[in-house]
Amino acid sequence: MLDNNLKAQLKAYLERLTRPIQLVASLDDSDKAKEMQSLLNEIAELSDKISLSENNDPAVRKPSFAITSPGHDISLSFAGIPMGHEFTSLVLALLQAGGHPPKVDADVIEQIKNLDGDFLFETYISLTCQNCPEVVQSLNLMAVLNPRIQSVTIDGALFQQEVEQRQIMAVPTIFLNGQVFGQGRMSVEEILAKLDTGSVQRAAEKLDAKAPYDVLIVGGGPAGSAAAIYAARKGIRTGIVAERFGGQVLDTMSIENFVSVTETEGPKFAVALEQHVKAYDVDITNLQRAEKLTQQDGMTSIQLASGATLKAKAVILATGARWREVNVPGEKEYRNHGVAYCPHCDGPLFKGKRVAVIGGGNSGVEAAIDLAGIVSHVTLIEFATELRADAVLQKKLHSLPNVTVITQAQTTEIHGDGHKVNGISYKDRATEVVKHIELEGVFVQIGLVPNTEWLKGTLELSRHGEIIVDARGQTSLPGVFAAGDVTTVPYKQIVIAVGEGAKAALGAFDHLIRS
Repeated sequence: MLDNNLKAQLKAYLERLTRPIQLVASLDDSDKAKEMQSLLNEIAELSDKISLSENNDPAVRKPSFAITSPGHDISLSFAGIPMGHEFTSLVLALLQAGGHPPKVDADVIEQIKNLDGDFLFETYISLTCQNCPEVVQSLNLMAVLNPRIQSVTIDGALFQQEVEQRQIMAVPTIFLNGQVFGQGRMSVEEILAKLDTGSVQRAAEKLDAKAPYDVLIVGGGPAGSAAAIYAARKGIRTGIVAERFGGQVLDTMSIENFVSVTETEGPKFAVALEQHVKAYDVDITNLQRAEKLTQQDGMTSIQLASGATLKAKAVILATGARWREVNVPGEKEYRNHGVAYCPHCDGPLFKGKRVAVIGGGNSGVEAAIDLAGIVSHVTLIEFATELRADAVLQKKLHSLPNVTVITQAQTTEIHGDGHKVNGISYKDRATEVVKHIELEGVFVQIGLVPNTEWLKGTLELSRHGEIIVDARGQTSLPGVFAAGDVTTVPYKQIVIAVGEGAKAALGAFDHLIRS
C-alpha cells in the first residue's frame, strides 16, 4: 500500500509519538478489507508504539479501523482506506492519538474540552475531495480531546448502500447523532460555533473592543493575504477579517500556473498563504462576514454579521467571488441533492450514474472530462453556438465515448422527485423546442460572481457587480481600496489577485501618509 518513500516519511512522523496507540481493525472478506489489513500492518511495523488488533463486533462497519490509545478514551475511526486526500488525515489522527500536540490555538482546545453533551459525528467523504480533509481532521481532533465526542469517517464510494439510504449527494456530509449537521468545508472553529451558540456573542464582544487599524483588509484569499503582508511590512497596524481564510482557493483542485510553484492544490496553497501572513504582525479575524461599510470623521467602519464593528483609517476590500448559479427552478431546491458545483469533490458519489455539466468554458469541459471516467454518461450543455474551452480540452472531450455535447441550449429547469435530482430541461435556442433529459446529477460550471451585494449603494460598482478601481486600487470612496476577483481588473487569476493585493496595500499606505 505504501511505497518506500512514503514509509520513510511516515516513520519519521511516528517518531513524534509520546504514548502507545492501538489500531483496531474490523474486517470482512472483501478485497478492500485485505487492502486495509495490508495498510495497517505496514503502519504498525513503522513504530514500536503501535499495536494492531481485531474487532469482530457485527455492529461495526466493515471494513473499518479505529485509532485509540490505552488509558485514554478516544473514539476515532475510518470506514474505508484513508489514502488520496485523506492520507494526511490519517497521519494527523495517529500523531494526535499518540499524544503529539495539535497546532491549534489554546482557546480552541479549551472550547473543545468544555463542550457539554454526547456527540457522534459520521462524516461521508470521497477520497478525491479537497474539501473533506479539513472536516475530518477537525472532528478527529475533537474526538481526541473530548471523550464524549466520537468521529467516524466514511468513504461514500465504499459504502454506497449507506449513501443511497441517507440520500447523500455531496461531500463532505456530516451527521450528528443521526441528523444532518452540515455539508461542505468546515473548520474546527465553524463546527464549534454551531455547537457552542454562545461563542458568537463572546467573539463579537471581543471584536468591538479592538482599537482602530491603520489598514483593515476584508477578505482572506490571495489578494487579501498579499495586501496584509505588504501593509504589515510598512510597520502599520494591520488587520484581516475574513469569512473563511483562503477564499475561493479552498475550492480549487489543482494550481499549475502560479509562477515559481510547479504544481499544488488549493487547500495547501491556502495554508501557505495563512502561514505567510502569520509570519507578520497581522491581526487575523476569521469566520466573520462583512455586512455594511460606512464612513465618518475620516474613519471607515465595517459592520459584521455577528453585530461587531471594526474600524480603520484605510480599508482594502478583497472579498473575492463565488460560483455563479444558473438561477432556474430546482437549482436551490436540489443543491447537495444532485446539484453540485465541485466535480472533484462530489463526482465519486455519481459513479455509474448519468449527469449533466452546464457550461462550455475550460472549467465545464474539464469537469466533463473528469466525470466521464466515473459516471455512465455526461451531457455537456452550453448556451452559445460553440464551446469556449481551449482547443486541446475540446479535442479530449470529443474523444470520449460517453459524452454528449449540446450547444445553443438554455437550461430552463432542474427536476427532482422531492428528494433528489432526476432530470433537466433545456430549450433548443435554434428551434425554441424545450427538451428533457433524465439523469441523476447536475454540475454547474458557468463562472464566478463577485461578493459585493453588501456594498450596493455604498461605492461605485460595474454593471456586473464588480468594484470599480483605478490603477492604484482606489475605489470611488476615499481611503477605501479593493483588489482581486471582486474588482473590475480583468483575468481572474491567483497570480493577478496577489499582485493587485500588493498594489492596493501600497496605495492604502500612500493614502495614509498623505492624509
